[in-house]
Amino acid sequence: MKAIVQERYGSPEVLQLREVEKPAVDDDDVLVRVRAASVHPDVWHVVSGRPYVLRLMGAGFSRPRQPIPGTDMAGIVESVGKGVTRFRPGDPVFGETIAAHQWKNGGAFAEYVSVPQHLLVLKPDNITFEQAASVPSSGYIALLNLRDPSRLRPGQTVLINGAGGGVGSLALQLAKAYGAHVMAVDTTRKLGMLRSLGADEVIDYTREDFTRLGIRYDLIFDVPGNHPLSACRRALKPDGRYVLIGHERFGASGKRVFGLVPRFLMLIFLSRFVKQLRGPGIPAPTKEEAMVVLRKLLEAGKITPIIDSTYPLSEVREAFRHMMEDVTQGKVILIAADD
Repeated sequence: MKAIVQERYGSPEVLQLREVEKPAVDDDDVLVRVRAASVHPDVWHVVSGRPYVLRLMGAGFSRPRQPIPGTDMAGIVESVGKGVTRFRPGDPVFGETIAAHQWKNGGAFAEYVSVPQHLLVLKPDNITFEQAASVPSSGYIALLNLRDPSRLRPGQTVLINGAGGGVGSLALQLAKAYGAHVMAVDTTRKLGMLRSLGADEVIDYTREDFTRLGIRYDLIFDVPGNHPLSACRRALKPDGRYVLIGHERFGASGKRVFGLVPRFLMLIFLSRFVKQLRGPGIPAPTKEEAMVVLRKLLEAGKITPIIDSTYPLSEVREAFRHMMEDVTQGKVILIAADD
């Protein structure tokens, strides 16, 4: 099969299209013929090997343990292991290829990938393979940090900072699906898209600072983390909640060794004293649980994935460069097969 291969860490130039063997399929695995795969920031982390601390979290210290990048994909079931009961050949499916965190390669940038059956769900008929491939990681991050969006009540106010990206746009739609009043913050060129996704109000961050408008929110969902915590707390109600997703901006932060890990550790420490940093007190969803919820929302039309652009596998370097320009409106997708 054709696949993108990464033998070392570095820029997108390290990625090469090669002929490799099809992956083996274990008893509980599903061999999927990949139709589309998502190019997203977590994949950039593993391709670049930055911040360096993430190499110790499963990716491989000197070079990637799994040479084929990619975690989010959609495609057609080619064959199943003898222990698989949920799928059969010909089923359209989508999901993430790794069960733990996103900081290691998952083999999705290829014509075929082997995936544990519990990580897959059937693709709804009302979305394309490209849209389905754009959802798993971003949707899981959004659900993990909102924790239980059904607890959002009509009339509650939610601010999504960085609402125009993959995670932010899904968080926006999840909040709207449960009745919240949503303020979406992003750059000028993305405001029209945010209104089309249901944002009640929008803020152009190049012209206004949401922390200085005198408005207080029940929840601030902060994707880029481009304001200090003290400023964000000014825009929170006393019983509100602050959630940081954190975006390395493809290395622009300059934090090569630890990245944003120290900031997250500090927030965890401060949560012992600051109520606004504490979670909602319910268990985090598993990826299997999140995929079931996301599929239902997609099928009901409550969330609509936005695709910025598509590239064939052979143009994977161009796809990465476009994503790294950080001007995309929606997800960048690789097309592995068209039939």
